[in-house]
Amino acid sequence: MSDIQAQFSVLKQTADPAVADAIRHLIERGKDHELNRVNVLDFSRRTGLDEERVISGFLHASRLGLFELTWNVLCPGCGGVLDAHSTLKSLRHDDYHCGLCACGYEASVDEQVEVAFTVSPRVRRIAAHDPNTLPIWDYFKQIFWSSGVDFDEESFASLSNEVVLDALELPAGEKAVLSLQLPKEFIIVFEPVTHSAQFIDVQGEPTKERQQLSLMYNRIEAPTGTMTMRPGPLRLSLDNQAGVRVLPSVFVAAQALHHLIGKRKPFLTAKRMLTNQTFRDVYKADNLNIDQRLKITSLTFLFTDLKGSTALYERVGDLAAFDLVRAHFHALLEIISSEKGAVVKTIGDAVMATFIRPEHALAAGLRMRAAMAALNAERGKEDLIVKIGIHEGPCLAVMLNERQDYFGQTVNIAARVQSLSTSQEIHITGPIIDSPAVATILEREAIKPIQKQAALRGIADKIVVYEIP
Repeated sequence: MSDIQAQFSVLKQTADPAVADAIRHLIERGKDHELNRVNVLDFSRRTGLDEERVISGFLHASRLGLFELTWNVLCPGCGGVLDAHSTLKSLRHDDYHCGLCACGYEASVDEQVEVAFTVSPRVRRIAAHDPNTLPIWDYFKQIFWSSGVDFDEESFASLSNEVVLDALELPAGEKAVLSLQLPKEFIIVFEPVTHSAQFIDVQGEPTKERQQLSLMYNRIEAPTGTMTMRPGPLRLSLDNQAGVRVLPSVFVAAQALHHLIGKRKPFLTAKRMLTNQTFRDVYKADNLNIDQRLKITSLTFLFTDLKGSTALYERVGDLAAFDLVRAHFHALLEIISSEKGAVVKTIGDAVMATFIRPEHALAAGLRMRAAMAALNAERGKEDLIVKIGIHEGPCLAVMLNERQDYFGQTVNIAARVQSLSTSQEIHITGPIIDSPAVATILEREAIKPIQKQAALRGIADKIVVYEIP
């Protein structure tokens, strides 16, 4: 059996078999561009397979060496890839700059860092493994723009027909001249390899006199800035001193361009990856550096604690209590995973978990309560009582005690809210109950939350919380 066949065999044992088969089919029969920066959410939609199982399958495939996982920093404006990293550890703290949009951004892992998968060159060689050999529009589609930009053949034809005045491949060390007729529009001379842009504001009366513009590309200082020209002929001189092939392209920055790059489809974000149980289990040591702090603008936290566990040990004995606590943990962890959450850590009899969306956390909390009721019913006793608190807000993803953790006031509030519970009730905060999807769950379950004010230890002001009775 070849190494690749052995990898497929292991994948089928570690991932969902249907997902493993779909991944194998993609590797063996997919077109080159389909194996570059695979958008796993789009793959899930096209194959009809469960998203969580697909994410898990690609993570296992990546760990086995079938794919290379990349973390791509995106421009929120145009969807361009500003930088690509093989590990989240190399994500920079400083701003990333988009030449096409002329804006700087601090990378947020919420929607600005895309997680994608490219087939390993050891498994199958594809054109994107040598990006400097890709035709110009394949480079734009496969390397510059992210998997979230929703291009098809029709839109790409529209790009070349309506948006691009001219474009060329310019080898390293060579020069070229483009002769253009400038329309009365805002023009961008954009180069995707060096991410440089020269803006031309074309205004005023048309001229028949040829205008001149010279641009030089290098690795030190890329052409930038805005200049004003008149409608009419332009002689554009280009000099490539960048040491690699460059692809200068002249765009008309009109509505057609904004419409094309504004069409987006969902993609796997770094925030969702960090809140994925398979990723936390498989890539334990590969998340962040010890001194890294990644901003997350919104994440949902769920805390649980087993009420009266000390008294439980005294009442039933260590061995029986240990089995009960283990059964409780098994039920809780299974529910968290199935509701698209991930366990950050367990502390004694408590669990800290994260979810991308508030409704997933509430659904998990309601299922946890039902699971404890079922365990109690089996034993004919009511001594397994889980206190649950849920809160949403901004936080920092950090490394603590050699594992990826979270830090900030949102985490503190979520932990304190859990302590308000005295029985099987769940306590949630305003940001949770304000979610339309949470309101839908409460209405469907005929649950009427009880609003109250609570003083939380370590929090200066009282906050409004809602008890789910």
